[in-house]
Amino acid sequence: MTGQQFGLDGLPEGERDRLRLRLEHLLEVETGFRSGSRYWARPGEPRAAYDPAVTTLTGRRRAKAAELGALSQQEMRQLGWSGVGERTLGRMAAAYRHLGPAGLIDGRRVGAPRGRRSIGPEVEEAMRAVHEQCLLRSRISMASRERLIHQYVRETFPDRNVRVSHRTTLARVWREWFGPGGGRQRYVRSAAAVPASAGVAVVASRPGQVVVLDSTPLPVKVLDDVFGTPITVHLTIALDAYTHSIVAFRLTPVAESSVEVAMLLRDVLSPLPMRPGWGEVMAWPYPGVPAALVADLAGGPVAGLPFFTPEAITVDHGAAFKNHHLVEVARTLGVDVLPARAMRPTDKAACERAFAAIQSLLLELVPGWRGIDVADGGADPEADAAWTVAEMEHLLASWIVAVWQNRRLDQHAPAWDPSGRHSPNTLFAAAAARDGIALEIPPPDLYYKLLPVHFAKVDARRGVKVGGLWYGAHSPALDPCRGVPAPRGGRHAGKWAVRRDPRDCRQVFIELDGTWPPLPWNGLPPEGIVPAFGDARISEVLKEAARTGLRPRTDAELLPVLLDLLAEVTPVEGWPGRPEARKRAAARARELARARAAALDRPDDRPPPAPVAQPAPVREVADAITADRARRRRAATSGSRPVPAARLGDGLTPRPLYPTARPQSRTDLDEVPPGCVGTESIEDEGGTG
Repeated sequence: MTGQQFGLDGLPEGERDRLRLRLEHLLEVETGFRSGSRYWARPGEPRAAYDPAVTTLTGRRRAKAAELGALSQQEMRQLGWSGVGERTLGRMAAAYRHLGPAGLIDGRRVGAPRGRRSIGPEVEEAMRAVHEQCLLRSRISMASRERLIHQYVRETFPDRNVRVSHRTTLARVWREWFGPGGGRQRYVRSAAAVPASAGVAVVASRPGQVVVLDSTPLPVKVLDDVFGTPITVHLTIALDAYTHSIVAFRLTPVAESSVEVAMLLRDVLSPLPMRPGWGEVMAWPYPGVPAALVADLAGGPVAGLPFFTPEAITVDHGAAFKNHHLVEVARTLGVDVLPARAMRPTDKAACERAFAAIQSLLLELVPGWRGIDVADGGADPEADAAWTVAEMEHLLASWIVAVWQNRRLDQHAPAWDPSGRHSPNTLFAAAAARDGIALEIPPPDLYYKLLPVHFAKVDARRGVKVGGLWYGAHSPALDPCRGVPAPRGGRHAGKWAVRRDPRDCRQVFIELDGTWPPLPWNGLPPEGIVPAFGDARISEVLKEAARTGLRPRTDAELLPVLLDLLAEVTPVEGWPGRPEARKRAAARARELARARAAALDRPDDRPPPAPVAQPAPVREVADAITADRARRRRAATSGSRPVPAARLGDGLTPRPLYPTARPQSRTDLDEVPPGCVGTESIEDEGGTG
């Protein structure tokens, strides 16, 4: 700090305490009172040796030097003085008159480090060379690092008598220069590879500049909406780094996938509609933008939650955030992806704190709370579960709008008002008054653009094949594409782009002249319904078909296999109460929940939020099986009424059981075997009698 004086604002807390004690001693010497004025005299002041009425300044300085010299070593260390005389007190008084309290700052304690005499330039070079080498090698101990330092000094400076310090000194210097080194070697290496300019923290100055995405298992057991069994769901939130607003969230019954993250980003762009039971307190509160205008653009009343187009998103290295689909979604939305460093929670510190706040403010009060550790869990958290997935989603939405957005941010005040009282809503309102609000409502077809894309050729007879299944064989919307290559070149030349929602694979969508007609699966019956199934169920269908030797030439052949997998008809393992049955029921409930979420995300199937009715999937599967059997019977008996088959006896030629030829003579009768009586003889006997 050459050419600059130290200020009070740059002192750590310990140095401020030392400065206050020094100032009290100096003021007692100069005025006789530790406060510096007789109007704020403490009890017992002025002391006899420092009474300005009967003592001189030189005498008071001598008395103070003697008093400080009699202090213990610990008290002197607390003051930061090793020895104080009259001349030192005089220089301190002159510095105080010139600079105020800052003149008493000891620059030796707050200045830049001046290095160590025990570490020479040769040893410093060796330590830095060993540090670079240790980044490439596997993790080693400090004792091994010391040996490498000795090796480097011995081979690099053979003609010099270089003294290498002791291991404890090397370890202390290593910690000061390169840190404690407690991280994993791969993460230490990745952190060292980041340029120095990339380590500068990004300071958000407006809403939407940086939106942090993260996911965590919800620490509350909830009941699935199908079977009512306790399950664990995942909570994914989008947090605005500037206002700390939770602008969107999702509850998924399975680990989140890229399509859920894509729909979460679409929720950030879209206003939150008002739900049944929400009053005026939950409505749009931000000044400067009339609620009627926002409601007119959104198509209905809007809740008090910010919505905007994010400029950049920060994600971790989870599978749901690190894939080609999310990169394509970010390109479609015009959003930059800023991946956080691996094992660096500080890159998403705001989101981690938000999870902790949601846990302490809300989730710990909900029945079914299972704690953050197995050892801290209750006796039976699953038995305590009382909220369904739909009810928990509604509770979180209500709590975010009513509580979180109006909660005071004690540690996140803006730079322009560090001591003010602010909440996420007030910060967003202030930013809106300063910069305005971009009221850009995403179009309904954004749902289709954010789905994963598959490129396939259109078969004239079977349609398009996506994910192992054929779609649109009998769809009129696909007629213009049958046998016609798509006007596309490059890697996917001649192929049509088809969008599919992995949560509900009963249909896919193709873009034709600005519209998105659905293409149903070829295996769907013309009448009746088939329960929803996702991409994981398709994999099971194909594996089961391959195991049984069934060749899926047509998708109609796969329908019985799918229905057998969906049906809950199992042997002993399927009895109620068995662990296997509970696992299968939970998996089926998650699949149906994902299908309902996909139906709500589609613009044509978005009904107003309402309490979710309890479906009956077992009856649904049974009805689907019955409908499929009836369809196959009708297909087998189509056409004219069949003629009943002939009876077995009708096909035989009518003839007597015994020979009808009359014998020519008595001799012929004699040749008849014993026990066999001809018809003629019976008639003769009857006639004679």
